[in-house]
Amino acid sequence: MDLKSGMESLDPKFLKRLKMVELEGVPLIKDTVEQWDAIWNFKARPDDLLICTYPKAGTTWIQEIVDMIQQGGDLQKCARAPIYERMPFIEMCPPKPIRTGFEEAEAMPSPRTLKSHLPVHLVPPSFWEQNCKIIYVARNAKDNVVSYFHFHRMSMLMPEPGNWDEFLENFTAGKVAWGSWFDHVQHWWEAKDRHPILYLFYEDMKEGP
Repeated sequence: MDLKSGMESLDPKFLKRLKMVELEGVPLIKDTVEQWDAIWNFKARPDDLLICTYPKAGTTWIQEIVDMIQQGGDLQKCARAPIYERMPFIEMCPPKPIRTGFEEAEAMPSPRTLKSHLPVHLVPPSFWEQNCKIIYVARNAKDNVVSYFHFHRMSMLMPEPGNWDEFLENFTAGKVAWGSWFDHVQHWWEAKDRHPILYLFYEDMKEGP
């Protein structure tokens, strides 16, 4: 695929709703599952920082906070590139010739800050082997589901959400991309007792930035 056709694939009039495929009990975007071997075998480095959240739980907000801290509050440095270039989304697999998130990460110098929405058991093993530091953000389920629904409506790269009642039913049953909110936040909560994980709550951040 050439660059022109690659950019056309991101043009709204060419976009098609992505499909989901289940992987180890978790619905994921089909494009991600097709690249799963490469994602699972991603090589973390000891000084990597991984930011992980359930979708629409304040991910971009915490990314910008972390980058601001890393850059000493320098706004010009923080504006050096879009957030997805500063902190690659490791399981994001856009149409070629655009590089995947894990390819962007592999090309970055250390230290790297990376992003993921993966549940604990699907995080590439090298992050645990390298004892990487992780920041996790959890958000109230009611606000999370509302935000996620409207994100599906806005983004043509997400699966078809249906109406609100249908989406809420699927969300509650864990039949949305990245799976069950309940399992996600619980299993990451349990993991913080075994790994260097800073577990934050969206509501606490909002109350006291």
